[in-house]
Amino acid sequence: MPNNKNRHKNKHGNKKRNNELDDKIDNIVVDGNAANSEINHNKAYDVNHSDIFGRYLVASRDLSPCEIIIQQSPLVIGPIANCNHVPVCINCYNPLGSMSGCYRCSNCQFPLCGKHCNDRDHTKDECSFFKDNNLAKYLHKDDNTIELQHDYEAIIILRCLMLKTLSEQLWQKLNEMESHCEIRKSIPALWNRNQKTIVNRIRDQWNLLQFSEDEIHRICGILEVNCFEVGGGQSSSTARALFPEAYLMCHDCVPNTNHTDNPKTHELIVRTTKTLKKGDVISLSYAYTLQGTLKRRSHLHEAKFFWCTCERCKSNDELGTHASTILCPKCSNGFILSADPLNENAEWRCQKCNFSLTAVFVMNLVTRLYDELDALGGNDINQIEMFISKYSKTLHKNHYIFLSAKHSLCQLYGKIDGFLINELSVEQLKHKETYCRDLLEVIDILEPGSSRLRGVILYELHAPIMLQITRELQMGMIKPADFKKRLREVIQILQRSYEILRHEPSGSQEFEMAVAAKSAINSMKL
Repeated sequence: MPNNKNRHKNKHGNKKRNNELDDKIDNIVVDGNAANSEINHNKAYDVNHSDIFGRYLVASRDLSPCEIIIQQSPLVIGPIANCNHVPVCINCYNPLGSMSGCYRCSNCQFPLCGKHCNDRDHTKDECSFFKDNNLAKYLHKDDNTIELQHDYEAIIILRCLMLKTLSEQLWQKLNEMESHCEIRKSIPALWNRNQKTIVNRIRDQWNLLQFSEDEIHRICGILEVNCFEVGGGQSSSTARALFPEAYLMCHDCVPNTNHTDNPKTHELIVRTTKTLKKGDVISLSYAYTLQGTLKRRSHLHEAKFFWCTCERCKSNDELGTHASTILCPKCSNGFILSADPLNENAEWRCQKCNFSLTAVFVMNLVTRLYDELDALGGNDINQIEMFISKYSKTLHKNHYIFLSAKHSLCQLYGKIDGFLINELSVEQLKHKETYCRDLLEVIDILEPGSSRLRGVILYELHAPIMLQITRELQMGMIKPADFKKRLREVIQILQRSYEILRHEPSGSQEFEMAVAAKSAINSMKL
């Protein structure tokens, strides 16, 4: 990561250097202004501006797949909103047993894992502020309640607000982020919710009147629009964080980056997933790529306050993947597509016979089927298989509801009791292989290059092929030469999976797949 040599200077030269804030500023990469060549010369990106996107990132040079674009520490980090397990440690975000029995900071009395867990995110400045304002007494005492969740949600907002007096430079950096306050103010349910649960809590309950209502609402908006969820996966700690430049990446429903975070430090690493040419826009997706256009655009509008108009969203067949396509009930082989994908109220029409459905009907149908799949539970292979069969004449094989079902089956076959890999029948092995290939066919278009999802599905694909050819060799159904040919395919699949997943954080499930893939490759002798 490029180092920022311009250390934060206290305006009052006789004051003691604030090591925590200076270190934070040193770890944050500030904007790549052309005038600041010391900072900019090693960067993989430039900051551009347009009337449509505002500020956004483009490649400053040709970039290779898996190349690091951004590597930086959080500007601010805190407990995730509506966390499922509260209380949590306010320093590392691991769940604690209970409010009544957990360890408390000896100075400010806020919940921590223990005496050893301190001084990273729960800084000395914060600790003193919490103690001076006696904030611990306001924390709700009952575990897993909405009120306690809101207490924790307010902590990251308070950490943002405290920067106003602790660091002019970090406060300025924070306020460069978009808050969409005017748009959010026009959504009464959202604005009033923040007023009640956050603004009133900080000002009225906690008596921190030095922070204005407008400031608190703006910080709420900055977090809603720009924050990343970090942690999770194999880790029990989950937090949300703001990063000083990652927020400038444009959204695209076909992104060209992956991002991971260090589970211990929460440092963010953004890598390319494919080759980028100098000047190419650097993008990520704020929506799940294996969802359909109606669902993605609705989510983006509700959560990020914009209607996406990317090339995928403009395409009625989702760039040929048919991830939203419904099969026509009136004619054979007819595909029902939206007449205008950028209009959520547009009718849907068969491309072969012109049979039409209203947008409301389509949304209700998809919602009903999605809920039906969700109600099956996550581990019932037979029920998920029956679901796919039941609606095979209703939805395209690549419809995102089927993609969700197939994704589940790819990971269930070979992993759960009764369906362990050596127990699978020939038919079940072929199902797993087919579903993996179906997903990869879509991933080629929607997540091109070295995406995490590709790495995972490739790893899942190798097992059914390997087991099938091994059984066929043992039964004399395949010649040794043909076995070696298929084995080379397995090795190539594992090698590609390894090349992608080796960049995942150590200890994560994906990284363990990379380790297993490398081990399997080394054990195969041609």
